[in-house]
Amino acid sequence: MTHIDAGAELDPVHPVPLPPAGRAVGLTAAEVAERVARGEVNDIPVRSSRSTVDIVRANVFTRFNAIIGVLWLIMLFVAPIQDSLFGYVILANTGIGIVQEWRAKKTLDSLALIGEVRPKVRRDGVAAEVSTSEIVLGDLIEIGPGDKIVVDGACVETDSLEVDESLLTGEADPVVKQPGDPVMSGSFVVAGGGAFTATKVGREAYAAQLAEEASRFTLVQSELRSGISTILKYVTWMMVPTAIGLIISQLVVKDNDFKDSIARTVGGIVPMVPEGLVLLTSVAFAIGVIRLGRQQCLVQELPAIEGLARVDTVCLDKTGTLTEGGMDVTELRPLDGADESYVRKVLGALGEADTRPNASLRAIIDAYPNGDGWRCTGAMPFSSARKYSGASFREGEGDGDDGASSTWLLGAPDVLLDDGHPALAETERLNEEGLRVLLLVRAERELDAEDVTHGARPIALVVLEQRLRPDAADTLRYFDEQNVQAKVISGDNAVSVGAVAGKLGLSGEVVDARRLPTERHGMADALDAGTVFGRVTPQQKRDMVGAMQSKGHTVAMTGDGVNDVLALKDADIGVSMGSGSEATRAVAQIVLLNNSFATLPSVVAEGRRVIGNITRVATLFLVKTVYSVLLAVLVVCWQVEYPFLPRHLTLLSTLTIGVPAFFLALAPNKERAKPDFVRRVMRYAIPGGVLAAVATFVTYLIARHYYTGPGSLDAETSAATLTLFLISMWVLAIIARPYTWWRLALVLSMGAGFLLVLMVPSLQHFFALKLVGAAMPWLAVGIAAVAAVVLEFLWRRVDRLLPA
Repeated sequence: MTHIDAGAELDPVHPVPLPPAGRAVGLTAAEVAERVARGEVNDIPVRSSRSTVDIVRANVFTRFNAIIGVLWLIMLFVAPIQDSLFGYVILANTGIGIVQEWRAKKTLDSLALIGEVRPKVRRDGVAAEVSTSEIVLGDLIEIGPGDKIVVDGACVETDSLEVDESLLTGEADPVVKQPGDPVMSGSFVVAGGGAFTATKVGREAYAAQLAEEASRFTLVQSELRSGISTILKYVTWMMVPTAIGLIISQLVVKDNDFKDSIARTVGGIVPMVPEGLVLLTSVAFAIGVIRLGRQQCLVQELPAIEGLARVDTVCLDKTGTLTEGGMDVTELRPLDGADESYVRKVLGALGEADTRPNASLRAIIDAYPNGDGWRCTGAMPFSSARKYSGASFREGEGDGDDGASSTWLLGAPDVLLDDGHPALAETERLNEEGLRVLLLVRAERELDAEDVTHGARPIALVVLEQRLRPDAADTLRYFDEQNVQAKVISGDNAVSVGAVAGKLGLSGEVVDARRLPTERHGMADALDAGTVFGRVTPQQKRDMVGAMQSKGHTVAMTGDGVNDVLALKDADIGVSMGSGSEATRAVAQIVLLNNSFATLPSVVAEGRRVIGNITRVATLFLVKTVYSVLLAVLVVCWQVEYPFLPRHLTLLSTLTIGVPAFFLALAPNKERAKPDFVRRVMRYAIPGGVLAAVATFVTYLIARHYYTGPGSLDAETSAATLTLFLISMWVLAIIARPYTWWRLALVLSMGAGFLLVLMVPSLQHFFALKLVGAAMPWLAVGIAAVAAVVLEFLWRRVDRLLPA
């Protein structure tokens, strides 16, 4: 606690008080200009997204684009243009990926500007908010509760300043700062206020690199993308030996026309590459960012969309999440015959003494604005750890205590009073009604005494009513319907928090966190049993998140206050309100800029859409990869021509994978996200791909014996193409379930597209497809039908063989 020098003089022109004599005024405009000219500026760009160059590089320079690009160039020289269509498809896909991610970047950049941290800098004695990039070396920066320290510096002024450096040092206890003490970027203020001089800016600041990396848009560190990377790694390993065997088979063993052999070799290699899978994943994520951006939801780390969809436990801070930030004083109850008019003066003086009041004190200031000219000689700002604030005064004349000094504390009754005190029973009754109660006590000791609460005399109860968010009940109901547990974790009285939760329809055991076990296993069991937890300290919030994670839960934490920062940082997904403190916005992966708790279901739904749909379309792509690799192996083993040209597989891929996958990847999907992405996809893709390859190769071998003479290879290819298309269509029909009108229309239109190719002579010629006779085509249909029945049986049984 630091004593305050009273008597700020007023500038006749400006309505704001000028600093008292001896108070630092900061740099002058000329000094700022001089430092900017020297380059002593905090020029670290806080980027919310990848640069345009990074986006283009990431979409163009990929391993599979390189493979496809080389094969495309070869085909341009040795085959007709229709056998090179796959290359143009890759160009289109890459362009779509770049455009969608660029749109997501623009959305993120515009939202980041709205939620940008703007520290208050004092220049020429006047404090004004500036962008972090406008801070110069030597600037005087004012800080208060919840403010993030954006550059390194040294304290100049302190008023009970407490700084949390745990995100940098790992030490959980706040550090009390005095003038001259250093402060580090990346830390944040938990109590008190003050000002510090910037000693290191830009890349020299302690946490500059950390902050830049933490706020970047990223496409990594998600189960979905790591799973796809794992699949692509295995695909690469399969492709290399298979492709070599196919090349040798087609060019050396079989005595074919050189150009035709090259074309069929390329036709065997190209479909092994699931080139559209990575594209669709990026597009699905990017469109998710754009959709959420329209709802004023800033996704600071892209995998957070996916992560929130996997969450099974949501920890909610009551204040600012279930309730609105504002409160109203509904009643003042003097105790032990205290004079109500005198109590009102005390409360007014306490309001004037706090330069950065929290929501509770703001309500008191609105109700009792007049401090009656009492002079504040010392102040202790509110701290979540101690649960009270206080101030010392030299009282004004005419109050019955002429010129006397007094010390007052305002905070939680069950913290300021001993167990069993009569006032606690009344507090409990009010808490049961969902009201918040603060106790005003007169302390017998000095404000800076460690045992300042000892012997304090209760003077009055201040009853506050919290404003419930109108959308909170519907949001809690949504989570309940989605089997997501909601845990209310608050620093307020447990009974009061439980009453508020009850009004919102959230039932369950109410627990006072002071009685929770300290060891992790016991705490985890208690958390599973309880629903509402009150009197939780900031460190306990962090411990509770860790305890739930130790039980295998995926935990999301929401909050807006500085006391939520540690828990937000440790949670699997941190969600902050846009009006929250700078520190909470800095560590959260998702920021709700409109401060609407009701936006969370949209984020969950977007994540589920991405994960569920990518799982669907990944099966489509990987069925193709499996049957392409197996077909190449069968061709090598039987020493026959590869049955397809690139144009055939381009047609099949477009109709059974490319076009439908694009629509399916962006469709609504409310299915809860499930773990083990790779296993879930491969257990469908492998039997589907194996059946497709075997059935197609059987049709091809029969057709080779059925058709003889010159030009028979085209007829054999057409029969095999018909079988492969029908099986691929059945795979699509299964993946598209459950059917809606548009899903059914999608499947039927793809079938109609293939039928159109078979019926129009010019398209028949373009794609080298012509069914010859009646017996062989119908046999091809029959083989496909048998394979489809077997596939239906296998996919219905696969969940029993490999439970989710």
